[in-house]
Amino acid sequence: MTAGTGERPVVLRVAGVAKRFGDLLANDAITFDLHAGEVVALLGENGAGKTTLMNVLFGHYTADAGMVELFGRPIPPGQPRAALAAGVGMVHQHFTLAENLTVLENIVLGTEPLWRPRSDRAAARARIERLSRDFGLAVHPDARVGALSVGERQRVEILKALYRDARILILDEPTAVLTPQEAEALFATLRSMVAQGLSVIFISHKMHEVLAISNRVLVLRHGRLVGERATAEATAGELARLMVGADIALPEPRAHAPGEVLLRLRAVSTRARGRAVGLRGVDLALRAGQITGLAGVSGNGQSALAALIAGLEPPAEGRLEIAGQVPAAWSPRAAIHGGIGRIPEDRHAEGTVADFSLTENAILERFAEAPFARAGLIDWHAARRFAEQVIADYDVRCPGPETRIRLLSGGNMQKLILGRVLEFGPRIILANQPVRGLDIGAVAYVQRRLIAARDAGAAVLLISEDLDEIQAMSDVIHVISEGRLSPPFARGERTVHELGQWMAGHGFEDSHAA
Repeated sequence: MTAGTGERPVVLRVAGVAKRFGDLLANDAITFDLHAGEVVALLGENGAGKTTLMNVLFGHYTADAGMVELFGRPIPPGQPRAALAAGVGMVHQHFTLAENLTVLENIVLGTEPLWRPRSDRAAARARIERLSRDFGLAVHPDARVGALSVGERQRVEILKALYRDARILILDEPTAVLTPQEAEALFATLRSMVAQGLSVIFISHKMHEVLAISNRVLVLRHGRLVGERATAEATAGELARLMVGADIALPEPRAHAPGEVLLRLRAVSTRARGRAVGLRGVDLALRAGQITGLAGVSGNGQSALAALIAGLEPPAEGRLEIAGQVPAAWSPRAAIHGGIGRIPEDRHAEGTVADFSLTENAILERFAEAPFARAGLIDWHAARRFAEQVIADYDVRCPGPETRIRLLSGGNMQKLILGRVLEFGPRIILANQPVRGLDIGAVAYVQRRLIAARDAGAAVLLISEDLDEIQAMSDVIHVISEGRLSPPFARGERTVHELGQWMAGHGFEDSHAA
């Protein structure tokens, strides 16, 4: 997109905004403008202050200093209703829709007085259809939201904002749950909106998307605005440097000859759990010295596959083999004894206990075994030595091993989990979203360690919703959709578009027929 703002009027002015939480200065005197018909991208590492700033702008938080002006008028702080009335709409990464209601019902929800005797649905329908047509947001007003795809649900969220006369749209990680094709459709919608005078704040960590859709880029670091660039004059390397304050190159794994199959699934199915998709006839081989990437839109069976391999869920049908043998009983302990190391999807809910120390968290999965247990009692001296070793070897930045793990950053928490797993030399590594929410420095560190484990002979299953990460890290790639697994594709064998087609469910019928 073009970089110039020309004579476009300023629609949003943020002046000297500061916000503190105790000793943490989350926003430090941030100032910027947004013009009519402009897309401004907001870049920054995890914890840089992006979400805090948007919550101040939208009225969820009250700034300690500074002011926010919308269309030339200051808005009262801490009042989301005032921001909405002034024309600000926000689409969160995780949608806020009632799945049992229709598209129309979700959009008008909260816009009508409770005491109105009869809703004028005909007028609402006509307006929604006009907005859909004007902005290319194709969705049927009478469709149940629960039956819509993820991309269609996002259109409903955008329509909700437009229905409320939003003239400024804030999008928080809008492509995180979209296929590449759905992301392209979203960008076409944004270009249409901008051409009609709407303004957009686009929050993303995907550099190529920021460069493709924005006019200007603002970079936050440690709560401060450290850079502003016209997108046409910016490079990915320069923006990454501004984000972290240094040059950091992500690792590029070299080609590596795979070894024997260490884990094999033969026509495995698992039970669906409520709305969670189960596996459907999955065939998979994890080989020594190979990173197998699993791509797919969130909620398509990734959790079921991770639970199966971690021993949390047995196969309902089919066979699971470890080194050619079917385990007599499948459980988390059997998985650990079978040489499987687990980096869980949610380091807070599944990987750690918040109020436990680093020492306690370091031995969570092996506290009842040697060298941490003697005669049924925990050897805390051995546990502490192990924690100190992990802290030193994996650069876990903390006051010491007795620190409560909830006080650590996400990156340091993930390093402890990584060390806890890798120090025991697992033959099979389940890496489920291993760099989600981490800054680029921590991402590079975790990826280097996984590549080193592969080079040492481990079989790595990398589960990620970031297709760029999957393509960069994987020796072979599978796509999962509705619990079904694609054939394996060698690195570079499929384009982003082709993988996106598989993510959308196309190709599975042909592969099974063959």
